[in-house]
Amino acid sequence: MTTTAQTSSRSAGRAGDKVFSAATLAAGCLILAVLFGVALFLVVQAIPAFVAPPGEIQGGEGFFAYIWPIVIGTVIAAAIALVIATPIAIGVALFISHFAPRRLASGLGYVIDLLAAIPSVVYGAWGATFLASEISPAYTWLAANMGWLPIFEGPASATGKTILTAGIVLAVMVLPIITSLSREIFLQTPKLHEEAALALGATRWEMIRMAVLPFGRPGIISAIMLGLGRALGETMAVALVLSSGALTASLIQSGNQTIAAEIALNFPEASGLKVSTLIAAGLVLFVITLGVNMIARWIITRHKEFSGAN
Repeated sequence: MTTTAQTSSRSAGRAGDKVFSAATLAAGCLILAVLFGVALFLVVQAIPAFVAPPGEIQGGEGFFAYIWPIVIGTVIAAAIALVIATPIAIGVALFISHFAPRRLASGLGYVIDLLAAIPSVVYGAWGATFLASEISPAYTWLAANMGWLPIFEGPASATGKTILTAGIVLAVMVLPIITSLSREIFLQTPKLHEEAALALGATRWEMIRMAVLPFGRPGIISAIMLGLGRALGETMAVALVLSSGALTASLIQSGNQTIAAEIALNFPEASGLKVSTLIAAGLVLFVITLGVNMIARWIITRHKEFSGAN
């Protein structure tokens, strides 16, 4: 009787394993199918923009002349966001994981996670109504005192709605993402490694530098790349904050544009070839984001031993 029950239990377990394995395989294939479907749709819809005469594309010089300045603006805004957010996020993550008292660390971690749940349109409204006007005098000062640098060349925007303001807003948006992931990675550092470093006479910072940061480096890179993907694809916040215009090297002048904001602002009124042009711009953004994720995966794979990436 017992043998029969055990045999039945093992058979049910094997059947459950097969069902679960099939379900996970179907889920993985579904993701790939959706990704392929999106890519196929973008390519098919973008073909008219690629083959259209240059004079019919906005600007009159062809699609690639139209998209190139927008790609540069997208990269500039994302780069500003990462330059500002990355050191702050890593510092906050280290403070929560290794310096703050347990009660304070728990509350601060909850607040950081809550920031990630705020809708992007709220960040955009804050940037457009408050940050832009408050930071405008700083832009005037930069133009007057550091205008010899191309990135601070004047005249500064009177409204403050510049690519630098958009980058600051994006930095605030990606900050909780990088902080939360980095914090979890730092908390996974083996205690034996930390205690060994301290036992050898290392200070708290030396222990972090020798044990925590090397362990978490691939995870930090993954968090940064995830934040970069958010910054590259952000739409409403940039559309509300940035006064779009021609590509310019100055970060404090009105001008520049991102792909996502370009699509959001022009798609409702677009028709015919303009729709194909905007979809082609979306295809370019899709390729850029896919490339960023592939690079991140390659970096993590290279350093997956002795790391918090796995």
